[in-house]
Amino acid sequence: MLGALGASAVLVFGMPSSPLAQPWPVLGGSTLSALVGAVCAALVPDPALAGALAVGLAIALMVPLRCLHPPGGSMALYVVLTASDGLHLAAFPVLFNVLVLLLAGVVYNSLTGRSYPHPQQSPARTASDKSAFAASDVDAALAHYNQVLDVSRADLEGLLYLAGRAAFQRTLGEVRCADIMSRPPFAVEAGVSLKQAWALMRAQKIKALPVVDGRRRVAGIVTVADFMRLANLDVHEGLGQRLRALVMGRGGQPGTVGEIMSHPVQVARVDQHAMDLVPLFSHGGHHHIPIVDHQQCLVGVITQTDLVRTLAVVVQGRDEEEGGGPGAVRQSAPPPGEGSPTAPT
Repeated sequence: MLGALGASAVLVFGMPSSPLAQPWPVLGGSTLSALVGAVCAALVPDPALAGALAVGLAIALMVPLRCLHPPGGSMALYVVLTASDGLHLAAFPVLFNVLVLLLAGVVYNSLTGRSYPHPQQSPARTASDKSAFAASDVDAALAHYNQVLDVSRADLEGLLYLAGRAAFQRTLGEVRCADIMSRPPFAVEAGVSLKQAWALMRAQKIKALPVVDGRRRVAGIVTVADFMRLANLDVHEGLGQRLRALVMGRGGQPGTVGEIMSHPVQVARVDQHAMDLVPLFSHGGHHHIPIVDHQQCLVGVITQTDLVRTLAVVVQGRDEEEGGGPGAVRQSAPPPGEGSPTAPT
């Protein structure tokens, strides 16, 4: 009966994800500690001194060999205190019992839906899953901490990543598109001439116009980039002259918005969370997203500036709340469309 294996069982069955409970620490830490105890018992006559030396040496060896297992210290002391042959004890029953314990741990954790051995790798992330820290930042923090953690590096990185997502969800979790969109939005129909559309964009200082049909359903979007793309770059004139030639009409060139608009266009629902738009802006290449209601009719537009302004206001409000000063404000989004020009179609 080896009392140290009772402590090992707590780790294998109760904390199977712990780095201290993985097969190599359990097997290597227990067996190595038993061998260290046997050597110390053979070389040091005083049991108290031999026991202290065995525990210290066992720890000193387990750490660099990456098989740190807390019950290993008890195993080293147990071998010193027994009168039997320590080397024989390390092989049987220590090694034999540890192998049986590991086999039972694999079976038990599999039946209870937990992985054992626990995978020691970082969670997979998609291209849109960008967090505020990188893997190198975790390594730098662990190097600065300079102590053993009872959690794997991969699990720690995964927890930090999930914590970052939860914090971001808490910050923008209750802000919806209806709270920050500009309304009523500027929009044009497909038959509007390029001259009229360009004049509206210049007058209102906007860079995009949703294109709608007679029922105000979004059919596309026209942006300054569309005008720039279709400007005749082969003509050796100034950019302003080329754009003027495009909007004023020139033989063989498009004349209406419907001919140059981008479609299909990415839209978002009015009740959708604002944070859902972050991947669209950061990785999707979008700068303006039309907002539609449940009938797919245009009701507003959100730009990158609207989202950044909202995030700044929310973060400022959170900081002031945490500061507890008299100027503390409640987390809130800016009034709909504040700071953005609005006009009906």
